[in-house]
Amino acid sequence: MHPILVKIGPLVIRYYGLMYVIAIALGAYLLSKEVRRKGLSLSNDDLFDLLLVTIPAAIIGARLYYVLFQWSYYGQHPLDILKVWQGGLAIHGGVIAGILAVYLFSRWKKARFWAVTDAICPSLILGQAIGRVGNLMNGDAYGVPTRLPWGIHFPLGSPAGQAYPGLATHPSMVYEMILNLLIFAYLWRIRKKGYQDGFSTAMYFILYSVARSIVSFSRGDDLYLGPIRAPHLVSAVLVVGFVAFILWRRLYERTTPGTVLPGRGGGRADPPGSRPESPQ
Repeated sequence: MHPILVKIGPLVIRYYGLMYVIAIALGAYLLSKEVRRKGLSLSNDDLFDLLLVTIPAAIIGARLYYVLFQWSYYGQHPLDILKVWQGGLAIHGGVIAGILAVYLFSRWKKARFWAVTDAICPSLILGQAIGRVGNLMNGDAYGVPTRLPWGIHFPLGSPAGQAYPGLATHPSMVYEMILNLLIFAYLWRIRKKGYQDGFSTAMYFILYSVARSIVSFSRGDDLYLGPIRAPHLVSAVLVVGFVAFILWRRLYERTTPGTVLPGRGGGRADPPGSRPESPQ
């Protein structure tokens, strides 16, 4: 495993950055297809604005979340905060900041917030799966030592190699990649089932929280709140909150194609003259 794909003089292409580029490009394509299918009144320029708003917000949020939990180190090495290519992006921080950015974007463009997040979630979880390839090559998001035959010996210069020199560790990033792909397959399958706005978003948070909690049992670099793994605590809150949200808003009920039931659509309807939703 090596973090650098190509190095020509000062030009360095890292797997970590390349996976982000691939994830963003593929995610943007799928998002545009979903926006058109759902009949949301968002132009290509609007979608470009959405990417410009949410991607930096998510990266900054993911980094700040991680840095705050590791302040004992970063307080002494503030310049290292900028070295995101070394790893240290916490997905929960990225999602929280990204959701806030999408909310502000939806208010700005007068689009239905939950309909927009439903369109985003399949691309988001697929992007997370692709990003784990970067973690694998980088040797971060690693697991604890294991004697299982699929354990990986990471180079000594990698985060995993530094944490557990000479020991094989669980490929936790691969576990999560597989689970993320399964979640993507589910979200992609249900997107045409006619559920209420917000159902796919809620299922993303529930399923990813469960997956992340499972993977955390093998992770060697989890953040902690006292004796509790932070992903377990945050995931538990998200599962309870979004299960309650589904039941409260009855998001499991299916709409007639092209309609949003009063009070359950997750935001204002598209303005008159906008494209109707395509048949489910």
